[in-house]
Amino acid sequence: MNPAQPLPIPADLRGLLDAVRRVGRPRLVGGGVRDWLLGLEAKDFDVEVAGVDFETLHRALAPYGATDVVGRSFGVIKVRNAAGAEYDFSLPRRESKTGAGHRGFAVAPDPTLSDAEAAARRDFTVNAIAYDPFTGAIIDPHGGRADLEARVLRHTSAAFGEDPLRVLRAFQLAARFDFTLAPETAALSRTMAGTFAELPVERVWGEWEKWAVKSAKPSRGLAVLEETGWLAHFPELAALRGTPQDPEWHPEGDVFTHTQLCLDALVAQPGWRQAVPATRRILSLAVLAHDYGKPATTEQAERRGRLRWISPGHESAGGPVAEAFLRRIGSPLEVIPPVRALVVNHLAHHHGQAEFTDSAVRRLARRLEPATIDELAIVMLADHAGRPPLAPPETLERIAQLRAKARALALERAGPRPILLGRHLVALGQRPGPKFTPMLDEAFEAQLDGAFTDEAGAVAWLKHRLGWGPAKQGK
Repeated sequence: MNPAQPLPIPADLRGLLDAVRRVGRPRLVGGGVRDWLLGLEAKDFDVEVAGVDFETLHRALAPYGATDVVGRSFGVIKVRNAAGAEYDFSLPRRESKTGAGHRGFAVAPDPTLSDAEAAARRDFTVNAIAYDPFTGAIIDPHGGRADLEARVLRHTSAAFGEDPLRVLRAFQLAARFDFTLAPETAALSRTMAGTFAELPVERVWGEWEKWAVKSAKPSRGLAVLEETGWLAHFPELAALRGTPQDPEWHPEGDVFTHTQLCLDALVAQPGWRQAVPATRRILSLAVLAHDYGKPATTEQAERRGRLRWISPGHESAGGPVAEAFLRRIGSPLEVIPPVRALVVNHLAHHHGQAEFTDSAVRRLARRLEPATIDELAIVMLADHAGRPPLAPPETLERIAQLRAKARALALERAGPRPILLGRHLVALGQRPGPKFTPMLDEAFEAQLDGAFTDEAGAVAWLKHRLGWGPAKQGK
């Protein structure tokens, strides 16, 4: 890769680099350099400074903003300038394994390390490329540029095997950049499979969240889990491999393959690309888990004169399995309800009447909360695209009808809210008490059925319910 332009360095960082240059040898390192070489916007600017001790580096940086030396034992100084930009400056360091897990390392800053020695501790060759901000030289002692060209993740050194988190980093990096895993790295990762339990669950979630939010080809991440033997640590997902599907409806293969295709279709949708990260992760995890109920429900049965693979009730069966998976990977609690709702309702367009009634859409929006019909439609489209070469237009028509009806009812982004409230009961002379809850529940059910659509209609319904006279007709 031969970038046409030098790596663009923000002006405020350039001033810091000029100051550091007087005391040491600064290099831009890590993801920012990788992304620039890939032709992407460089957002992370980490600086490694050799040839200087910690105190001298701190004094050189102090005039340029607030400094945080919480990473002193690792030789790391964070600088935040007046504009709010934050940059990490670190010393080259040696690491030695002292115990189990991701944190079981002794770290010793060593300003005398060469570029090659400093880069050797990094996880993958594509992340071990440095950039001289003054000469524009690309420093690549471990062949990272060739691996970028080939889109291969290859471990930089045998030290990779000391940190189990690096396998999960391979999982999410492969998905984010559509990389494959070098065979020797896959082989080394398989020997590390037994160390998964050493990882704190919050670090596991950190890698899954990056996969869910940043993937360009999420199927590549699942392939890495399978190639490394780490799929076994996520049994709900592993069970999809080998679960059969009827070839007439699913010519692509088993449920695992279907899920990979659905995920790649998801991230190609404008609805996913334009979503905020919190929504992206819900959509990605919902598509990942949408068929988690199939392994337990798949069976052969006679349909239209021959034996077929069917999975009756798999959508409802998938709800608790999806929840178990999310808890296993350390998902925040607020992620679970919307993902579960999307999984349980992902076939709503295949059930029910030929046309979506107002009542059916209101009830669907209610069942989905806190997810939305807009989000469900995105999941449905991904599921629809995961059966190549099949793409029946009637399915797309059904999804479009659902979205149109939801928009007409102003329910595409939120479920219905109760119109009749306790204050309406009080206003009609009802004394607050245990009877309020069942009466309000009954009112809400009537609202979902279309008995009323506004406050006046709700009050009229209530008066009729209390025996005060006939109710107005709802819409």
